[in-house]
Amino acid sequence: MTFILECPACGPRSVDEFGYQGEVTRRPAGTPTQRELSAYVYFRANAAGVQREWWYHRLGCGLWFIAERDTRTNEVLRVEIPPPTPPAA
Repeated sequence: MTFILECPACGPRSVDEFGYQGEVTRRPAGTPTQRELSAYVYFRANAAGVQREWWYHRLGCGLWFIAERDTRTNEVLRVEIPPPTPPAA
C-alpha cells in the first residue's frame, strides 16, 4: 500500500521515499529498572487509530520528523519537526 507523506522540508512525497522508525514513546525518567527499560525498548502499543510516529526522509533531505497518522486509513493528519531536547544533566 502506498500513500503520500509530507516531508516538512521537501513537501508531499510518496511514502516509498521514507523510512518508518516506530511509534513516538516516552523515555523512562531517572534510573529505570530493567523492566522499564525493556518495555521502552521492545514494546509498542500498535493500536489501530491515530498515533504519533518517527519518520526519516531516506531518499530525500535526510530529515527526521514526527507524523501523526491514522493507522486504519494511512491518512496523515499532520507532520512536525520535534523541538530539540536539552542535554541530560
